Amino acid sequence: MCCCIVPPAMYWDPGATPNSECMYTGPDLIESPMSRYDRNQPTRNHRSNPCCFCWCCCCSCSWNEDRNRRRRLSRDTKLEIVPHCEVCSKPSSEEVCSWASSFEKLMKNPAGRNVFREFLRTEYSEENMLFWLACEELKKDYCKHSIEDKARMIYEDYISILSPKEVSLDSRVREMINRRMQEPSSHTFDDAQLQIYTLMHRDSFPRFLNSGVYKSLLQNISRSSSES
Repeated sequence: MCCCIVPPAMYWDPGATPNSECMYTGPDLIESPMSRYDRNQPTRNHRSNPCCFCWCCCCSCSWNEDRNRRRRLSRDTKLEIVPHCEVCSKPSSEEVCSWASSFEKLMKNPAGRNVFREFLRTEYSEENMLFWLACEELKKDYCKHSIEDKARMIYEDYISILSPKEVSLDSRVREMINRRMQEPSSHTFDDAQLQIYTLMHRDSFPRFLNSGVYKSLLQNISRSSSES
């Protein structure tokens, strides 16, 4: 679900001319599985406002609901290094089409990751992408103290069996991580990251290509390109 309470400069207008400088952040993050129970709670002052400029799909949303959802997410996730959505430029129709033939191209493209992440939300498996992104951020850190803190938070959020966002890993990889956590490094989760990458590629990616999320984006991008 997305919300339009962002500055107009961040919207992508499909009717804009090719020379327009447009940036978009993709769909807003919905609640995590941990906070699904909130759906059954009464919502006050709910206002239905159609989203006119969302780049992926339209929905009904309210500012108060979005603010409360972000507050719940901040409690569910300890990590501060994974953004709600990556800021990126509008992908071309060629780029969107190329994702269908290459999972690697999809994952290397910020816009592709945003779209794929939106699909994973619908399957309640967004933690796989969040874990992968957290590992990528960890590799960029060179401060030992910071690395240890981030590694501990990644472990608590995605490896611990007590976490609601635990990713699916085999026992061999888990044992390896437990040993490496005695002296964490920026590559502590490399094997786990590869296993989750492979899982997303083989399991989620084929369904993504047949999903309404991808097909809708492909149609919108193609139509926008033909009108330009």
